[in-house]
Amino acid sequence: MAAPHAGRPTVDPYRRRDTCRACGGRTLERVLDLGQQPLANAFLASPSEFVSEQFFPLTLVFCRDCALAQILDVVDPAILFEHYLYVTGTSETIAEHNERYADAVIGRLELGPRDLVVEIASNDGSLLQCFRERGVRVLGIEPARNIADMARARGIDTVGRFFDRQVGGEIAGTHGKARAIVGNNVLAHVDDPVAFLAGCGDLLADDGLVFIEVPYALDMLERGEYDTIYHEHLSYFSVSSLARVAEAAGLVVDSVERVPVHGGSIRIAFRVGRSHAAGPAAMMAMEAAEGLTSLERWMAFGEGAERNRRDVRGMLERLRGEGKALAAYGAPAKGNTLLNYCGVGIDLLPWTVDRNPLKVGLYTPGMHLPVLPVETIDERRPDYLLVLPWNFADEIIRQQHAFAGRGGQFIIPIPSPRVA
Repeated sequence: MAAPHAGRPTVDPYRRRDTCRACGGRTLERVLDLGQQPLANAFLASPSEFVSEQFFPLTLVFCRDCALAQILDVVDPAILFEHYLYVTGTSETIAEHNERYADAVIGRLELGPRDLVVEIASNDGSLLQCFRERGVRVLGIEPARNIADMARARGIDTVGRFFDRQVGGEIAGTHGKARAIVGNNVLAHVDDPVAFLAGCGDLLADDGLVFIEVPYALDMLERGEYDTIYHEHLSYFSVSSLARVAEAAGLVVDSVERVPVHGGSIRIAFRVGRSHAAGPAAMMAMEAAEGLTSLERWMAFGEGAERNRRDVRGMLERLRGEGKALAAYGAPAKGNTLLNYCGVGIDLLPWTVDRNPLKVGLYTPGMHLPVLPVETIDERRPDYLLVLPWNFADEIIRQQHAFAGRGGQFIIPIPSPRVA
């Protein structure tokens, strides 16, 4: 099957890199072509906007020199993030994760009222609120104006800028250096991760740590999570590739912890130093043994994505042919990659629902599913729900016990479509 929308032109501001963003190498091998895709969070307000919708190439490549998987298609971050629709505060799973995260960082560094925690890409301030409730000073950095306003409404001091090395130095001058710098799901969004981590180093106190959470490339490979690829996510990190970035930025890896959030992530702590700690070095050896640093393993991942595309569409077409009423649950960015890559539109899924009020009333990018309130499930009573935020499937199934109680079933699309 041809990639959806393969003939649509791209528009500025868009550029394509020809070097690896971690090491500058040029040995970049194509792993998976997801075709022309809309921006995964560029929801549409009305059908009148469909004709002017922008599509951009989306191709995953692998660097033979440093083993970083990445996309070379770079869209201006001002377009991607200045008005944003993802908020962390709507998920019970993330709320629980944030509580544990704050406790772990405070305990490890023995933080007190005089210590500063800075979160980069602080979103609506949900995580920083956990630190503040525990008596620690906090500062958020969030370029999305609408989301930064939400954080300020919570009383979280928030700087409305994109973070780079210059901003890191300026904040160190105005607020003092930070004992802890936190960045969740932001480093993968940055076109120059070396400069980003160097800026963190400029802001970091001598006895501080930089905590970065990113989706883990090993989990991505093992679970076939190709839907996590979209234009916001420029890099797909292993410990090995992150260590190369850290070295170039003047930092070393102090520790690595695997965490279950977002389909499998790693929380890496960086510090100023000369050599990586023993634990991270052991993980790098494990990654080499698992093939994470080899092109062959990544090529197999691309082949698996192609199989999943056929299987997802095939299951939905079969159920539709049997007269079943279908709909989707959720409107996450990853779901839009999946829908567009699989070519699943309103002919198979006439609507979806979401708990995020910022998305309700809009249309999903590319496939144009209307996003309706969650209560629509009880009103329209579909037979099956395709769970697009499958990483929160347990939470969603628990919340939708009434739907299941009357015989409704859930389809989990990743790693292969199954009925739950």
